[in-house]
Amino acid sequence: MDMVQIKPLLLTLLFISHIAVEVSSATIAFHNKCSYPVWPGIQPSAGKPILVKGGFKLNPKQAYALRVPQDWSGRFWGRQDCVFDASGKGHCGTGDCGGALYCNGAGGEPPATLAEITLGELDFYDVSLVDGYNLAISVKPFKGKGGACSYTGCVKDLNQMCPVGLQVKSKDNTRVVACRSACSAFNKPRYCCTGDFGNPSTCKPTAYSKVFKNACPRAYSYAYDDPTSIATCKGGNYLVTFCPQH
Repeated sequence: MDMVQIKPLLLTLLFISHIAVEVSSATIAFHNKCSYPVWPGIQPSAGKPILVKGGFKLNPKQAYALRVPQDWSGRFWGRQDCVFDASGKGHCGTGDCGGALYCNGAGGEPPATLAEITLGELDFYDVSLVDGYNLAISVKPFKGKGGACSYTGCVKDLNQMCPVGLQVKSKDNTRVVACRSACSAFNKPRYCCTGDFGNPSTCKPTAYSKVFKNACPRAYSYAYDDPTSIATCKGGNYLVTFCPQH
């Protein structure tokens, strides 16, 4: 796998654009602007191919551009505090996918911030906090030809404002490393949008989801959040950035 050490974001976009014009498939690029390594996880939707074995490592300021079939759909997330042996077995502090470097189709363990995308005649993409939050993620299209092609994501550090009942602490109990969803923390129908709350008319924002939404208005905060949280673009390529404000 070819990685590139990139400092200015402009060089990142130039690198990605060069790749994008050489292939007919879409390009999704990952850029780690965090001050620590991130291990992106990739899970395809049912029937879609697994890309780059479902996971890899990005050191700070590294970027990686990935060719993706035009009709591909799936989700991406960032794993933190990972340790793997030479065979790729180990564990991540957040977003772990079964103790493996290569997720190979497995999803990340909540809480984890998700970037979701469906490519087609019109691409749909969003950033979701429905499964909780572990680090800031943004999705920015470029070279798109139609649709709103808007920037979306959750760029604030929700770990700094996470309610006590949702906090996930580090092993040494000194810092908050992730923020669970209210559904995961309390397993109540009103938070999980299940049972009598299993439709948009009965499942409404809660005090917990409002914390997420107020901090990250462009991200999904609960299962029946505002549909405008979904962005659209036609013929675009996409830059997924971890810790975009750093």
